[in-house]
Amino acid sequence: MSNKNWKIYTKQGDKGNTSLIGGVRVPKNHVRVEAYGTVDELKSFCGVLHDSIKEGIEKHFIRGILQDLFLIESHLATDPENSEPKFFPDLNAEMAEKLEKEIDRLNEELPELAHFILPTGHSTVSAAHVCRTVCRRAERRVLDLFETDKGNENIIIYLNRLSDYFFVLARFLAKENGVGDVVWKV
Repeated sequence: MSNKNWKIYTKQGDKGNTSLIGGVRVPKNHVRVEAYGTVDELKSFCGVLHDSIKEGIEKHFIRGILQDLFLIESHLATDPENSEPKFFPDLNAEMAEKLEKEIDRLNEELPELAHFILPTGHSTVSAAHVCRTVCRRAERRVLDLFETDKGNENIIIYLNRLSDYFFVLARFLAKENGVGDVVWKV
């Protein structure tokens, strides 16, 4: 099929509904749509962060995070009642463990944190902090969903660890860019 015959608009959502994977239609403000939509937003901000840092271990690691977030988003966008459970690869604890190892690696190169820090100093630092805060919101939206609908607890664990990763990455990028932590002064 050529792009000339394919259209991005279907008009299926013009009345405020969308389809989950599995076919069931829900309102666009449904808690499930809000959860996977916020993960999608996080994924986009991660793309901005990825594109703003130089080639190296951190950039490669963020590419992996983008893959993980797409998988998480896919699980969240799947109707648990009307879809095959193994439609996508499983989410497992190893995903969060990978983040923990990277947090530890980055943290070894950082000075001890003695003050609150501001999310500024360099554009890459600020981008990492935006990822951190959007990640926390995604975690809250997924928790909202899991209050009423079943879900994989590894998603919550991963998002919780991912926000920690972005905090440590922001500090690492501040050091790498020669600005250090910008301390909050009371």
